[in-house]
Order: sequence, then structure tokens, then C-alpha cells
Amino acid sequence: MITYPFKKEGRFFLMAGPCVIEDETSPIAIAERLAAITQKLDIPFIFKASYRKANRSRWDSFTGIGDEKAIRVLATIRERLGVPVVTDIHEPEEAAMAAEVADVLQIPAFLCRQTDLLEAAARTGKAVNIKKGQFLSGENMGFAVDKVRHAGNDRILLTERGSMFGYQDLVVDYRNIPVMQGFGVPVVLDVTHSLQQPNQASGVTGGRPEMIGLLAKAGVAAGVDGIFMETHPDPAHAKSDGANMLPLGQVEGLLKQLLEIRKVL
Repeated sequence: MITYPFKKEGRFFLMAGPCVIEDETSPIAIAERLAAITQKLDIPFIFKASYRKANRSRWDSFTGIGDEKAIRVLATIRERLGVPVVTDIHEPEEAAMAAEVADVLQIPAFLCRQTDLLEAAARTGKAVNIKKGQFLSGENMGFAVDKVRHAGNDRILLTERGSMFGYQDLVVDYRNIPVMQGFGVPVVLDVTHSLQQPNQASGVTGGRPEMIGLLAKAGVAAGVDGIFMETHPDPAHAKSDGANMLPLGQVEGLLKQLLEIRKVL
């Protein structure tokens, strides 16, 4: 089992998986494939999937298969494959439940200023991954780090996931990586959500998945500690965020390229 801060010497770590637990079988197959790839490439791996999606544009968007079922799927992946698991929480009362199966509790970007939520995650003793709000600078995230530390937990990660660039686009400011590392925590680059194109007229978020490799390579070159990506065997039919996912079949090739860049550094 990989333990915080997850990174091996000379390696970035990978947080990857589908956006949400879509059913009781396909996430396990995705996790098995990712575990096999990362084991072969000697990349520390944390499986990512939300047990529920609380932030949806439309009332009829898919949110999950039910919390208890989804949590059981995450538990199965953790136990069967022996890999750490990260999942989102949205309310303080969710922290203890998610902490029963998750090694990392993730605070969504829109909620990164919610003091009660940060403190509840901190009190579980699990690592806390705080995604940088699209409306904040890297410097601003020091206050979120302070909240978790004040609650008695120093197992913290920060994730860069882009900044709003108009109403329907995001841009990554790579200066945020060293700025946030300056708080003494590992910094992760989310290379899929950073390419979202939210607030579309259809109510379905768009994306630029052809740019995933570009963002990831630039992030590794900039010295990021971890890469976060959502992946799916068939993104066009994914039930959430398919427009900005990396096809599962492309993950290994991209990771090999990233390792070559890290080797040069």
C-alpha cells in the first residue's frame, strides 16, 4: 500500500479513474487496467472515482448509483487490488463515511473555501486533496492548507485544475505549481478538468481532450508531484464528464512519454 505523500523518488504519482461510479462492475475493470499499467511502469497509483456527483448542470444529469453501492465498489477495488482510493465529499457529514474506504478525501474546487468541510475531512486523519477553486490563485490556497493543519492534519495535497477564462473556458497557470508547493505540500495537476468547457447552452459540459497530453507534459516539465486524470474505455458513452476524459487505451502511451520527460529532468 502506498502511503502519503505517495510520490517515489524520481517519479510522479497518478490519480486516475472514471469520473463517477457508473455501475458495480466497470469501475473495477478500469481499476484493474490502471493498476497493471502503473505497476509495470513503477508509477505510484491512486484510484479515483466519485461515489456521487453533487455538482451537475441539469436536474436530469446522472449523479450515481446510490452512495452505499458506490462506496462498496470503492472498497472492493481497494481490497482486491491493494491500491489507495480517492473520492470526493461534499458535506461535512460525508467525511466519516467516505473515510471508511478512502485513503484520500477530495474537496471539490467549488467547495475549497468551505471551512466546516475542510475541518471534517481533516479530522478523519486521512489525506486531504484540495482542488484549487477556478476563481482562486495559487497563493489563495494557503488559507485552505491552514484550515486543515489547524484541525490537526498535515496530510495535505493541492490540485491545480485551471482558472476561469471567460464564461466557458479554463486556462492553466503553471506558476501555481511552485507557488502551491511552497506551502510544503505535494501538488497535483488535473489534466482533464482543466480542459473543461463549462456552462454550455445544452447544460452538458464540453472539453478539449486532444489537449490532455500537452497539459500533462507541461506539468511534468514544471515539476508537478502528481498527475490527475479521468479516463474511461468509451468516453463518448461515459455518464459524466465524457467530453474531457482520456480514452483508457491511451493512458499507457501517455504515461511512458511523461516518464521520459521526468527522466530528462
